Amino acid sequence: MTRNGRTIRARAPLRLGFAGGGTDVSPFSDEYGGFVLNATIDKYAYTTITSRDDGLVELLAADGQLSWSGPASKTLPSVKGLELHAGVYNRILREFGYHDPLSISIVTHSEAPPGSGLGSSSTMVVALVQAFCEYLALPLGDYDIAHLAYEIERIDLGFTGGKQDQYAAAFGGLNFMEFYRDRVIVNPLRIKQNHRAELESSLLLFYTGVSRESANIINEQVQNVTSGNKHSLQAMHDLKAEALHMKEALLRGNLDAVATAMRVSWEAKKKMANKISNEKINEIYEAAMKEGARAGKVSGAGGGGYMMFIVDPVKRSRVIRCLREFSGCVSACNFVEQGVDSWRVT
Repeated sequence: MTRNGRTIRARAPLRLGFAGGGTDVSPFSDEYGGFVLNATIDKYAYTTITSRDDGLVELLAADGQLSWSGPASKTLPSVKGLELHAGVYNRILREFGYHDPLSISIVTHSEAPPGSGLGSSSTMVVALVQAFCEYLALPLGDYDIAHLAYEIERIDLGFTGGKQDQYAAAFGGLNFMEFYRDRVIVNPLRIKQNHRAELESSLLLFYTGVSRESANIINEQVQNVTSGNKHSLQAMHDLKAEALHMKEALLRGNLDAVATAMRVSWEAKKKMANKISNEKINEIYEAAMKEGARAGKVSGAGGGGYMMFIVDPVKRSRVIRCLREFSGCVSACNFVEQGVDSWRVT
């Protein structure tokens, strides 16, 4: 039991990937540099750390109803479904030279499931790192937190993926990000309020279901770059170019050009690897476009998860009715500026 424990809570925002997603994945970003435009939205991953006085560590993924507990030690075992919890705990103690184990409870939940295309797993790692920073008073800035979260997930745990999710969750906001071999540059975009409001009013999200293909898609993408697949490489260069075009269009407040860039990006993204799209996704996309959507794409690696559409607000109801014919969930979203945050409860 936890008695009289001090409690820390942290939350990190999930993100929508507008353009360039996939160019942040090594080795493409190492060799050519990657450009990604994304925005954090009002959906979150949460972490709670509570001190214990019984010498145990408890890990709990509340949304997945997965739990583990055992004696506090400097290195926790990897438990299926709780790898992120143990991975962050182990790296924090090792990185910052803690010789004594921590007797704590770590509880997480997310407003989007893994495979949603909103960066939920990486966002959770950022929330976990931030919670430990608050709990142990570690002096880490946004770049430090994002980089550490990336190393834990991609290197320590060996999970496939890129870098944009960690930096989006750490920084928050609408950003144009540059990814190179040895550095990441996060450029916040100063969008006029009326242009921002128009973009928010024009966005629709449609949840198609959890993707079972994302890891395979990213692995194929990596293999295509490693083997020099010209078709896939050209698609990634096109994606990178469209991220730059979309950034310029957003700064000018030209939503027509934003929609055009998204359409071109989606066509390029589908050429990066097999299974990014499928028959169901194509059917949903075509139906929405027929009813008045101006552009659409899958957010994330592909194969499922969330799709986003840019829709003329006047035609919004028509597109919503159309999407509701498919088995999924339609929702709006709002952008948020605040990145990962933490606070003491007791």
